[in-house]
Amino acid sequence: AVRLVESGGGSVQPGGSLRLSCVSSRYFDSWYCMGWFRQAPGKEREEIATIDSQGFINYADSVKGRFIISEDDAKSTMYLQMNRLNTGDSAMYYCAADTRGICYARDGRLHYNGMQYWGKGTLVTISS
Repeated sequence: AVRLVESGGGSVQPGGSLRLSCVSSRYFDSWYCMGWFRQAPGKEREEIATIDSQGFINYADSVKGRFIISEDDAKSTMYLQMNRLNTGDSAMYYCAADTRGICYARDGRLHYNGMQYWGKGTLVTISS
């Protein structure tokens, strides 16, 4: 099994920035996809950024131009740089990964049948 651990959440004012990290207990050396998701109280979980082993990246419209997903293979770590944060970004943020080789990019987005592994989340609060 793979363990994912998120960190970097916190409380910032609107307009501020945070960088989330997701460390994997195992290095992914073959086909995989990973992503960041968030869930605010009373709302459904939202996919906000995804990346795959081929370098395909996709963002939700709500974060496009403000958030950047990246990965450091040497550290088995995925990041989410979040800029120009607003109150609508307040949520629990989760990272997820899938190594079954069943996710693929098509029509400008990543397609997958659920994610295989999930972290426990890191809380982001935007408040003045």
